[in-house]
Amino acid sequence: MSTLKDKIAVISGASAGIGFATAKEFIAQGAKVVITGRNQQALDHAVATLGPNALGIRADAASLSDTENLVEAVQSRYGTVDILVVNAGVSFQQPVGQLTEAIFDTLTDINFKGAVFTTEKFIPILNDGASVVHITSVSAYTFATGTSIYSASKAALTAYSKSAAVELAGRKIRVNTVAPSMTETDMIYRGELGTEEVHNFLKEKFMPFKRFARPEEIAGLITYLASDAASFISGSEFTIDSGASVNAVRL
Repeated sequence: MSTLKDKIAVISGASAGIGFATAKEFIAQGAKVVITGRNQQALDHAVATLGPNALGIRADAASLSDTENLVEAVQSRYGTVDILVVNAGVSFQQPVGQLTEAIFDTLTDINFKGAVFTTEKFIPILNDGASVVHITSVSAYTFATGTSIYSASKAALTAYSKSAAVELAGRKIRVNTVAPSMTETDMIYRGELGTEEVHNFLKEKFMPFKRFARPEEIAGLITYLASDAASFISGSEFTIDSGASVNAVRL
């Protein structure tokens, strides 16, 4: 069954990980997909893998001019958009008391400002009844050492998403957030949380299913929210974490 047949979708930060898995599933469900990324080589490889229904456009989510050029290119190619998945994001760990302006700016410029203005710039070419999905994180409401600004950036995006859902309801544009826990992507192997020892500890002590999410599991939820089956769902926040955020830590 092609649940997204003839839909035009844009997915930011989709050359790998959750974004790439979502693009793959969208195409399998009949959509034409535009993916973005900062690394041209990675973007080209992703497009080659996804096939003829994928178009790659290099864009840095932190750059307003890149976003404006992206919207112009998409409008020139397709006219309007049915689905917008705002997925581009970064994660860095820095303890409170040691925060630097550079890390603060990077996290907020991409995870919050970039996500907001990706949405804002696409609104004029979204079809009435379009679906917008913001990828946030369980870190928006669960807290750990070193994640204060990352958590704040995702919480801020969640707040913006809910306001956008209210203000775009007149056009029947749905805005929802998907908040995954740690997912098996390249991102989780960087920084302080990137070692196998730490991963094994987290899986054993915090994850009820004793594993992290797979990108295609997140993609399945995003695909549902993008489809007409979710036509009455807006302003909602979907946690996808195997129940970790509602389970007591098992020490």
